[in-house]
Amino acid sequence: MREITKHFIGVITVIYILSVLSLGVLILVIVSIPRILPIKAAKENITVISNEIGNAVVWLLKIILGLIHRPKWHVEYPDNISTKSWYIGMSNHMSWADIFVLLFTSNYKLPLLKFFMKKELKWIPIIYLVHKTIDMPFLNRHKPGEIRSNPSLKTLDFENAKAAAKKFTRHPTTAFSFVEGTRFTEIKKKIQSSPYDDLLIPKTGALATALSGMPMVEELIDFTIIYKTPKRSAWDFACGEMRDTKIIIRSYKIPESIRETGNIDSVKFRNQFRLFIDNIWSEKQKLISESKF
Repeated sequence: MREITKHFIGVITVIYILSVLSLGVLILVIVSIPRILPIKAAKENITVISNEIGNAVVWLLKIILGLIHRPKWHVEYPDNISTKSWYIGMSNHMSWADIFVLLFTSNYKLPLLKFFMKKELKWIPIIYLVHKTIDMPFLNRHKPGEIRSNPSLKTLDFENAKAAAKKFTRHPTTAFSFVEGTRFTEIKKKIQSSPYDDLLIPKTGALATALSGMPMVEELIDFTIIYKTPKRSAWDFACGEMRDTKIIIRSYKIPESIRETGNIDSVKFRNQFRLFIDNIWSEKQKLISESKF
């Protein structure tokens, strides 16, 4: 009986998520039609409205799924975060559920998260329309071997991130990246020879590019997600199997030396930013080790 109930909850969850997202995207598409006009003020106003619609959709999902799943989340927030400031953000990545965890915990606490998404996801209609209406950019995330064979591929991702950063300056935004580039598994960790027990090696290119195009950003927001259950598939989340979760959110001041350089073409800037992220990543591993269920 428990299995039947679990899968029933899963079906209801999927139907509800798809229904709310479809309605939200339809409204966003209608609101975004005036974007075709070459009027800067119109684009800025539409960005504000689109973000508010996005926040409302996230809130609606959060409230109803909270009633369905009864999650037991322990969330720690930093002081002095605001929906009226610009940030860059990052997190460890273990499951498709991470996206919902991040959106729900940041809802009306931070500006709407704008994810750097894998380009392969553009073929999913809802995701493609979200990309177009809320300015969530796609990145190619080429493998190191592909970049070595064709270095221009790296430039392509930088240009995409730069274009996104320009749009992010219109309204308070959290430019967000899963810096590991993929979901953590023990196999991927072994292939990478990652020095971390529970993390892959961070890739800093997208966030560094976003920061270089968003001079108003002064802080980085780091999310650490820890699940109790080893069951972490999208279906496990839909069935309510991932109720017990810890989310630890920390804010880091970006050093003035990095912000003053602020040029993605500068080797010094890229190296300083990588060191900044690597230090946070080491702290994150220690935090995960100390906070596991």
